[in-house]
Amino acid sequence: MNVRFLDAQLEKFICSLEDATVAKALRIIDLLEMFGHKLGPPHSKKVAVGLFELRIRGKQEVRIFYMFLHGDAVLLHGFIKKSQRIPKKELNSAIRKLKLLTGI
Repeated sequence: MNVRFLDAQLEKFICSLEDATVAKALRIIDLLEMFGHKLGPPHSKKVAVGLFELRIRGKQEVRIFYMFLHGDAVLLHGFIKKSQRIPKKELNSAIRKLKLLTGI
C-alpha cells in the first residue's frame, strides 16, 4: 500500500519533532505501508467514519490523522498531543481535509 502526504506542511511538522520521535513516526508510517487496513492498536485507531489516527508514543505524544483513498493511505494532519482527549480544533482540521478529498 502506498502512503502519501496530503501536503508539505505535514512533512515539515514531522521533521520538526525530536529526532527519536521522527524515527518512531517514520517506523509507524512504514507499518501503515506494510499492513494498511490491518494495522490496529496500539499503532492505529479509528477516530471517525473514514478517519484514523497513527499513534506515536514516547517523550512526545504525536497523532497523525489519515484516511484510505483509492487503495492508498493519505496522511492528512498531525499534532502533538498534550491532553487525554483529541482537541476539537485538530479533529475538525482533519475532518475538513477528509471532506475536501472525498467531496462529502
